[in-house]
Amino acid sequence: MAALKIAFEAPDNLGGACPAKARAIDLVHLATQTMGDKLLEIEVLQMFARQARQLMKELSSASADMSGAIAHRLKGAALAVGAFGVAEAAGAVEAEPDQADHLAALSAAVIEAELFILKLCR
Repeated sequence: MAALKIAFEAPDNLGGACPAKARAIDLVHLATQTMGDKLLEIEVLQMFARQARQLMKELSSASADMSGAIAHRLKGAALAVGAFGVAEAAGAVEAEPDQADHLAALSAAVIEAELFILKLCR
């Protein structure tokens, strides 16, 4: 019975003790956005992961002027899927694109979201 519980729990769920906002992806928000369609959730998350990776690649070589616009696009995409940590970090980069610590925090948030998505899709 314990094996079934482990197999069907969301990654990093800790038996429901963890609030939704503490995860890399807010699954409640995502379910609302996709009207509970699990296949659509997976497809949307995979598209977000690809887009986030591409935007991070663009950010690595962008000027300070372009960094704000790229971070804004990433923030919007993150808010749509419930990646609120990514959205917050992208908002900091958007506000102060010349701060290296903001870019580092954004990179960490994107990696955390990608890992969560990979676990969820396995």
